[in-house]
Amino acid sequence: MANGKLDPFAMGNPMVLWTQMARIAWESQMVIAMRTAGMMGLVRQDANEPTRMVVEKADAASEAMVAALRAAGRGERADRVMAAALRPYRRRTKANVKRLSNKK
Repeated sequence: MANGKLDPFAMGNPMVLWTQMARIAWESQMVIAMRTAGMMGLVRQDANEPTRMVVEKADAASEAMVAALRAAGRGERADRVMAAALRPYRRRTKANVKRLSNKK
């Protein structure tokens, strides 16, 4: 706060976080659709895909927690802490879309 006014640049760019969350949401829906189609037998899917989808959520959650705590421990701004927490999820959703959509 400078001169009693809120400084919007001190909070970072909220559009960056919004974009990151929107990409994660879009890719998550694509992954859900592809995995559902695989479970219904409409597309080929590895036998370990249902197990993988459960395990990766726990792994991503723990990685996100560690990343957020590290960023907060360094004294980063709230938007950077949030961005650090979102990175493990984004990495997984992006990799899942690529992996599941390239199957023949």
